[in-house]
Amino acid sequence: MPSASCDTLLDDIEDIVSQEDSKPQDRHSSRRQVVPKVRRRNTQIFPEENSPPSDSTIPGIQKIWIRTWGCSHNNSDGEYMAGQLAAYGYKITENASDADLWLLNSCTVKNPAEDHFRNSIKKAQEENKKVVLAGCVPQAQPRQDYLKGLSIIGVQQIDRVVEVVEETIKGHSVRLLGQKKDNGKRLGGARLDLPKIRKNPLIEIISINTGCLNACTYCKTKHARGNLASYPIDELVDRAKQSFQEGVCEIWLTSEDTGAYGRDIGTDLPSLLWRLVEVIPEGAMLRLGMTNPPYILEHLEEMAKILNHPRVYSFLHIPVQSASDSVLMAMKREYCVADFRRVVDFLKEKVPGITIATDIICGFPGETDEDFQETVKLVEEYKFPSLFINQFYPRPGTPAAKLEQVPAQVKKHRTKDLSRVFHSYSPYDHKIGERQQVLVTEESFDSKFYVAHNRFYEQVLVPKNPPFMGKMVEVDIYESGKHFMKGRPVSDAKVFTPSISKPLAKGEVSGLAQEFRRRLGAASSVPPTSAASPRAALQGLHQDPALRVAVGLALLALLLAFLVKVYT
Repeated sequence: MPSASCDTLLDDIEDIVSQEDSKPQDRHSSRRQVVPKVRRRNTQIFPEENSPPSDSTIPGIQKIWIRTWGCSHNNSDGEYMAGQLAAYGYKITENASDADLWLLNSCTVKNPAEDHFRNSIKKAQEENKKVVLAGCVPQAQPRQDYLKGLSIIGVQQIDRVVEVVEETIKGHSVRLLGQKKDNGKRLGGARLDLPKIRKNPLIEIISINTGCLNACTYCKTKHARGNLASYPIDELVDRAKQSFQEGVCEIWLTSEDTGAYGRDIGTDLPSLLWRLVEVIPEGAMLRLGMTNPPYILEHLEEMAKILNHPRVYSFLHIPVQSASDSVLMAMKREYCVADFRRVVDFLKEKVPGITIATDIICGFPGETDEDFQETVKLVEEYKFPSLFINQFYPRPGTPAAKLEQVPAQVKKHRTKDLSRVFHSYSPYDHKIGERQQVLVTEESFDSKFYVAHNRFYEQVLVPKNPPFMGKMVEVDIYESGKHFMKGRPVSDAKVFTPSISKPLAKGEVSGLAQEFRRRLGAASSVPPTSAASPRAALQGLHQDPALRVAVGLALLALLLAFLVKVYT
């Protein structure tokens, strides 16, 4: 086997010529002995091929299945990745077995979510699927054994998902885990104006910031999302405007901690919210995401005014996690139970009927029976209509995982006890007989009803009447359950349409493609006799980078379609 590298260095290309090789003059003289030979034309007819060679790969024509676990921030990332891939030419499919590649967008909050993620990777490999991994699990711990050799797209690199998928389809392993920075300052993430496929065309999820300012001892998400990095207000307002122009009637603001928004860029959450309500169409609604108690305490007066606004749901998710100060200290939550009570009591007084949702962790290391009973009393007192009860899971690499653990049986027992308390009261019975305005946005899991929400973001089930979808409807409440009410549409009530444009079809790509079509349509509306029309179009391309990208994507899609036609 010859050596892969030379034993000695070559000073010049001529050093390659050996003593046995013919000299230039010899080659020149030998040309006189060459007798020209007539070549016969190759008349062999090859059968037309119906498909590309087996060793060739044309990116942009494969089917991709996307699975997302976790929070609304993660879901928004998944929608952006789907939109970019579809804009490039890939087909997004809901049939996993039919897909060529699986894009698995993970959540690292709890062990079960990561277990599902790991099992999906194993299943994909068993079915010989190409795999790209995304989300918080590979971002936080990319060197885990079960991730070896697999492509990874980091949480701040989702704008490069097409590159990663393309290389993975070619058989390469690619990992992009870096942070977005501008002059050394960390950014909130990828651009907000990227193509996107909304899971629900009526709902836009906007991530206002990434990361947080805390260092909770149980949290693995911090390892993935990092410290706080906020998007500028103008970019968020522009994204909201674009969403409404695409038929959206409900916006969710999300992040790891919405209350901390803007602290890194010299602004705050109320400033953002006042700008956003200015652009919300009549009848459309805004829902705020989770905020930790320390950061909303500074803005209680302004937040109460905003939560009373007719286009903002009177709803806020404020995790308490425990009603024991000693447990909160061990968690490094940076507030005490009195702070939480102050926030909730103030908002309940100033925003009548407000829905307060909260989270509780059962069995955190060091939690005593007395600590747990304090939490039970808090739930019994406030009777939270929306309560997320979580058994503690030690996440690898977190400080809490190194502490002495509460026995598993005790954790399970406490979780069941708190669940019994939660199910002991009915939060909506007193609302039977009320007449409410509700916004209809989706279908129930059992497909028997449409799902709507009243101004307190309480779930109201209404009849499946297609004209109701995406509309504000007046209903009479006639029944209630633990998590819902049922409403009967008022016979003489008007159905109000909050959307200022027709919603996109399910699976349709939003963003740059729509902007490109709008501007192209505007250019084509100019009379053809005008000599300035093509010049104006070219000038628009020159001045607008986003439009140039859109045109590039459109031309690329046409090229790919041509190649597919040639090979098929």
